[in-house]
Amino acid sequence: MSASLNAAVATDTTATACDPGCAEPLPVLGRDVTVPLVTGGEVTYAALDYAASAPALQRVWDDVAAYAPYYGSVHRGAGYLSQLSTDLFEQSRATVAEFLDCRPSDQVVFTRSTTDSLNLLAAVLPADCQVFVFETEHHASLLPWTNAQVTYLNAPRTPDEAVATLERALADREPYGPALVCVTGASNVTGELWPVKELAAAAHAHGARIVLDAAQLAPHHPVSVQDLDVDWIAFSGHKLYAPFGSGVLAGRADWLQEAQPYLAGGGASRTVARREDGGVDVEWHTTAARHEAGSPNVIGVYSIASACKALTEAGFENLVAREHHLIAKVRQGLAQVPAVRVLSLFGDDAPRVGVISFVVDGWNSSHFAAALSAEYGIGVRDGLFCAHPLVRTLLGSEPQAQGECGAPEAAPGERSLNAIRVSFGAGTPDEHVERFVRAVKELVADGAKWQYRTEEGRCVPAV
Repeated sequence: MSASLNAAVATDTTATACDPGCAEPLPVLGRDVTVPLVTGGEVTYAALDYAASAPALQRVWDDVAAYAPYYGSVHRGAGYLSQLSTDLFEQSRATVAEFLDCRPSDQVVFTRSTTDSLNLLAAVLPADCQVFVFETEHHASLLPWTNAQVTYLNAPRTPDEAVATLERALADREPYGPALVCVTGASNVTGELWPVKELAAAAHAHGARIVLDAAQLAPHHPVSVQDLDVDWIAFSGHKLYAPFGSGVLAGRADWLQEAQPYLAGGGASRTVARREDGGVDVEWHTTAARHEAGSPNVIGVYSIASACKALTEAGFENLVAREHHLIAKVRQGLAQVPAVRVLSLFGDDAPRVGVISFVVDGWNSSHFAAALSAEYGIGVRDGLFCAHPLVRTLLGSEPQAQGECGAPEAAPGERSLNAIRVSFGAGTPDEHVERFVRAVKELVADGAKWQYRTEEGRCVPAV
């Protein structure tokens, strides 16, 4: 990876055809699933909600299926299957460390998700630690810091402004003690890449540490802990084409080793002994096991390692080239529809991953998303995407305006405080984004072919 993440992945928005070196879509589960249309007939489902959960890679599913008969308890048994599963579990840890280009002294802790990873980090913060987080973050990064003094930073409008805003906030902090900066690598709303390496340099220059929320970055681009010089990185398996509930927190060991275990129980404890006064003395592990109490999700962990291998072997250079090709198709198509407004913090030329959010004049976003699904077999996301402050800023709404992660109570035709998000990745064929662009143009020009109603907060076809 080059010195600047943004420069390394700058998007060519004028491309219309995939270059010869551009990769074919990777095989994913569900690629041949058909769904019914309210207008009659069936169509192959276009899964364009990768930013929520990406479909599992066929390679990952096959690897897990091959291992499943050998499933055994990890770190708990002398039997062959238990030993095999333990080896697989620890090999997966090494695979993830290699995938992230971790430092030799870093620990890789397996969790349930990015949210769980960042809550784990929040639980091990030193006393009196100050946390700095931009209002643009996903709630997983915005909300866990309940036991720290938190400074919420306003949404910047350029990458340079982001760095300057952070530097000012860190320079003004009092008292001067432990501090942590939490920042996304790629926005789950706009897809825009953040200047992670520059923010890390600013944090370290002012005596702070930094954790990277790579949930939306790791599935799209190579991520190097060492090159970006971040202290921790968190991501989720279900966004990395792995099918089960698993996640990763990787990075510096000291805060993890010095804190009480995130969960107390078997696996986290090395020895437990009764005291004469009736209590117990516990010696906790100093390895990653310290924060992995209980029977671990070995299948979920193996699926992450398999996905890491599959993406590495496919070659990120080819995957990035193909994704830029798809981004260009979508952005060019939406630009041809005057009623569509694409949401952006850093502007049209900002490098981004395959995540694009927009609103359509005259349409309730939930209504539009429902019509894409019911009439075209296209799955997108509508709402505030669990990034309420950011979407409200981008929509120009009042900070206290009501809205939910899903669709608010707004009937078709009524204005709603939410947007539409289309997202795609390594398994997306051209036809899916072409159908999406065609559907947007037709819905704006001709309206929906079906009647819709609001049911339990969602817009659904009227029966």
